[in-house]
Amino acid sequence: MTGGRHPMKVTYSVGFKSSGKITALHLDLLINAGISDDVSPMLPLNVIKALKKYDWGALSFDVKLCKTNLTSKSAMRAPGEVQGSYIAEAIIEHVSSSLSMEVDSVRNKNVHTFESLNLVYDNIVSVGEYTLPSIMDKLAVSSSFFQRSKMIEQFNQKSTWKKRGISRVPIVYEATQQPKPGKVSILQDGSIVVEVGGIEIGQGLWTKVKQMTAYSLGLIESSWAKELVEKIRVIQADTLSMVQGGYTAGSTASESSCEAVRLCCNVLVERLSPLKKKLQEQNVSVDWPTLIRQAQMESVNLAANSYYVPESDSTSYLTFGAAVSEVEIDTLTGETTILQSDIIYDCGQSLNPAVDMGQIEGAFVQGIGFFMNEEYLTNDEGLMVSNSTWTYKIPTIDTIPRNFNVHVVNSGHHEKRVLSSKASGEPPLLLAASVHCAARAAVKAAREQLKQWDKLDGSVSEFYLDVPAILPVVKTQCGLDYVEKYLETLLAQKSN
Repeated sequence: MTGGRHPMKVTYSVGFKSSGKITALHLDLLINAGISDDVSPMLPLNVIKALKKYDWGALSFDVKLCKTNLTSKSAMRAPGEVQGSYIAEAIIEHVSSSLSMEVDSVRNKNVHTFESLNLVYDNIVSVGEYTLPSIMDKLAVSSSFFQRSKMIEQFNQKSTWKKRGISRVPIVYEATQQPKPGKVSILQDGSIVVEVGGIEIGQGLWTKVKQMTAYSLGLIESSWAKELVEKIRVIQADTLSMVQGGYTAGSTASESSCEAVRLCCNVLVERLSPLKKKLQEQNVSVDWPTLIRQAQMESVNLAANSYYVPESDSTSYLTFGAAVSEVEIDTLTGETTILQSDIIYDCGQSLNPAVDMGQIEGAFVQGIGFFMNEEYLTNDEGLMVSNSTWTYKIPTIDTIPRNFNVHVVNSGHHEKRVLSSKASGEPPLLLAASVHCAARAAVKAAREQLKQWDKLDGSVSEFYLDVPAILPVVKTQCGLDYVEKYLETLLAQKSN
């Protein structure tokens, strides 16, 4: 059995000014849900939320879920959001092509202002919290975006068989916090056992929970926090111990689980702090084991349960980020090499920068797989054909950009988020669209070469680069007979 992401067919009408400012957009969206519902009913909302990252002016849409003879489609990292964000980029690319403008210029003209952002996202952004414009500016400087764009233009003029492209892409991702249960128990030897509703699946949830436990219990005595980390053990909960565990999804299970643990620890701190003060008044040297032994003797309850429920006005928040990617394509084979990717991502005040950095890098590379490698083929009966690594190409070490720079922005304090943190698991995956857009720019350069040879059938800039942009796709858009046209041009020059 297999799931897979939801294929979509998009038809749109877009209105825009000669300056590149878009004034209206209407979408007709057909979503291939497969043979049964599964999670498909949530896809329309996710697609539109991600699509709204640009200011479209007047926006309308008609979304339909379609039952087909394919296997049911399922939830996969950023379900719907990755498609919605890419649809937005495809429309921007189309508008820029129609106007013969630089696509980056069109993007900048349609990035939200603070007012327009709050209009389409229901006023969930506070003053000073909208960091995307500054991220875009910082990224242009740190990645030398404009200088490299000129260098790439010069490279493409000199190189016949290799072409390069570069693209800068922003994201706006709406994250939704979930209710989560937690339990913290202090054993007789001073060790600490923690249970949470979130599931550890490699995203570092337990690492953050462990840190939060040590931090919160360390409020009894700050010098104990480092020692407490070694005493904490997070164990896998089940549906009996955590009866309202909910689901681990949406990139917010880590922070919700951390907040549930913090609430538990606050209760334990209230119980243990008076006892510590009492022992100190008796001139007793107090350390963590001594405190816990005394608490056991005095029958202090050393277990606490909690159920964290986000406040209604802080359930959702926005994360922001941007990426610049540069690629090189081989016009003879269609092979795409990612030369460099630069990312700046707003993590709020990161609970664990190392974990969040790993999540950002991993999500981005996984997104490269979606946009550039992983072709999902089925036969006439709806059965999957690309069912092995011979036919289904996942990201490998060669997929990672040769030069990969990630910077995490600390966007300051926010009292309605868990220790002012933001999600990092799914949003960065959307930034991988920058690789696809860069590949499209490189293909455009190859088509410009064909036009110079007077051998191009069709428009230089108005073409569609499929997702995933695998070798045959890139090669086809560059021209299957690229070499033949080059030789014909040489012969024509000699005859003249």
